[in-house]
Amino acid sequence: LQGPRYISPVPGGGFVVSEECGDVKVFTSSRKLLCSLSSKYGHQFGNPAGVCVDTDGSILVADEQRRTVHLFPEHGAPICLVSTGLRRPAGMACSSSGHLFVADAMENCVKVFK
Repeated sequence: LQGPRYISPVPGGGFVVSEECGDVKVFTSSRKLLCSLSSKYGHQFGNPAGVCVDTDGSILVADEQRRTVHLFPEHGAPICLVSTGLRRPAGMACSSSGHLFVADAMENCVKVFK
């Protein structure tokens, strides 16, 4: 890993890690690299920060530089979930009821999205 920042468990015992260098990597439960989101989806991150996994197993990534949150489904193209209202998204968490919590470090608050 190059500059690991945020980490989240994924179903099945693996985990996902954002890297300061601009990538997000997914590992298996045996700590082997499963994939790089940049390579798998052809997505260019600015500065990935917080990561979490929703109840469907999709990976969500906050991008500090681009001020966005993208959802990466297991199959299909990435989806931009949040494109406005964030100044410096950092840590994130997904709830089982479908809420997304994003810590906005620039505004010193937590923003909640449904």
